[in-house]
Amino acid sequence: MDEDALNMSVRKFLKEVGVTSQRVIEQAVREGVADGRLEGKKKVKARVTLTLDELDIAHTVDADIACG
Repeated sequence: MDEDALNMSVRKFLKEVGVTSQRVIEQAVREGVADGRLEGKKKVKARVTLTLDELDIAHTVDADIACG
């Protein structure tokens, strides 16, 4: 196994996930504020599940995101 190639590939994947997820979250919060769904809310609950199908792995991360 090429550790350097694995590391670079994982970093590239995580960068893509991070950038696109941030855009989706920010847009959703803006829309939720604009249409009143987040009125009075100080945070929203978020959940991400990473799956590696070939390895039968599912890893879930839950967090609160401040929006107020």
